[in-house]
Amino acid sequence: ANTRLGFRVDARDFRVAARMLELLGQRRVRLLTNNPEKVAELERAGIEVVERVPHRMAANPFNERYLATKRDRTGHQL
Repeated sequence: ANTRLGFRVDARDFRVAARMLELLGQRRVRLLTNNPEKVAELERAGIEVVERVPHRMAANPFNERYLATKRDRTGHQL
């Protein structure tokens, strides 16, 4: 949907999240994500991601195409 509207695939800005973590005294995190870009964005903002904990979910007829798109377009590690 974002690309059809002329936006980037993922236009989120993780600097606010990084700042919140800093204010809480957290400069190192374990991150629950399949999105390698989230890891990179937090690290660029000064937060060390010590571990990426993946979501594990099986594909089914309802989410199979969605998961394939996430894998193929944004490099999600599924």
